Amino acid sequence: MAAALPEGDPAPPDGALPAPALSGLGARPFGVYVHVPFCASRCGYCDFNTYTPGELGGSASPESWLAGLRHELALAGRVLGSAPRADTVFVGGGTPSLLGANGLAAVLDVVRDTFGLADGAEVTTESNPESTSPAFFAELADAGYTRVSLGMQSAARHVLTVLDRKHTPGRAVAAAKEARAAGIGHVNLDLIYGTPGERPEDLAASLDAVLEAGVDHVSAYALIVEEGTALARRVRRGELPMPDDDVLADRYEQVDAALTAAGLHWYEVSNWAASAPARCRHNLGYWLGGDWWGAGPGAHSHVGGVRWWNVKHPARYTALLAEGHSPAAGRETLSADDRRVERVLLELRLAEGLPVTALDSDAVTEARAAVVDGLLDERALAAGRCVLTSRGRLLADAVVRRLT
Repeated sequence: MAAALPEGDPAPPDGALPAPALSGLGARPFGVYVHVPFCASRCGYCDFNTYTPGELGGSASPESWLAGLRHELALAGRVLGSAPRADTVFVGGGTPSLLGANGLAAVLDVVRDTFGLADGAEVTTESNPESTSPAFFAELADAGYTRVSLGMQSAARHVLTVLDRKHTPGRAVAAAKEARAAGIGHVNLDLIYGTPGERPEDLAASLDAVLEAGVDHVSAYALIVEEGTALARRVRRGELPMPDDDVLADRYEQVDAALTAAGLHWYEVSNWAASAPARCRHNLGYWLGGDWWGAGPGAHSHVGGVRWWNVKHPARYTALLAEGHSPAAGRETLSADDRRVERVLLELRLAEGLPVTALDSDAVTEARAAVVDGLLDERALAAGRCVLTSRGRLLADAVVRRLT
């Protein structure tokens, strides 16, 4: 079961945004996110807004979804008016690679026709290793994709089984090599650590496989047991233990040590890159308060302090757009305090940290106390920035609470 949408104010049927939100458009990075809501099967830990063929029946299809996407991006063009060209495009899901290279090329064509792409734009798609091939990656590169993110999760078969992942342990590494050979400039592998039954040697083998793949970006996330998922039901029945916080901390330190030693350095708490160009610019746009239009069922958008989110079900999404209405289910206008809190929440996760000038006097006092507690870097604070220490990264949420 996908997570529920947030509560908010009603969104206007035409999707119109207030003039203040549009006034700074182009002064901040502008990205386009496209949500592909289809998966061949549902992983036990996943609460994303995705649907298997059995769950959809005949109510929606990739073809109807693409028609809806065309309608939504046409609406985006009308709402934003003289929108800037897209600095980044990110096609996520779900499993975008189920669309095939031709389908993903069609998605990028719609974005290009609506907004255009800035010079040197970063264009990413997520992919399941099992639904890729050398020909797939070659066609992606020809279409204009510059970056691929592959869901590896683990190299240990028993860990993949607990996660309900269908790919074989070695396929993600092979896919990463195929992507680089096809001319995809940047390749990411995703890892999940802390799965019940995962041993330190299992994670070590996964990290060895990642490094052997030669990727220039790695994302690593602690397993979270989300309510409504098959994994949560297994934990509740006592079939699997809840991930232990101390074990998760140990696993994170293991990931960081291995990747750092190999020349991939953290730039966000859960992300490591081999160089500045290898960093995910699209996600940096989120973390640095940029603007983006999120298209597709359940996608979220943000422009100039206004945030909105689409209806979740693909059939409802396409029906609204076919009727000429915005698919937005709700929206909110962020107050100055909301934006300040979110800035602390997001920028503090980055290696460059947060400028002290973003804090009020009470928060500055808390920042000094966090230095004493070993959570913020003393030299960085003296230079005017709040930067998490290694220990601070393990307790990032607690540091955010202290500073807000």
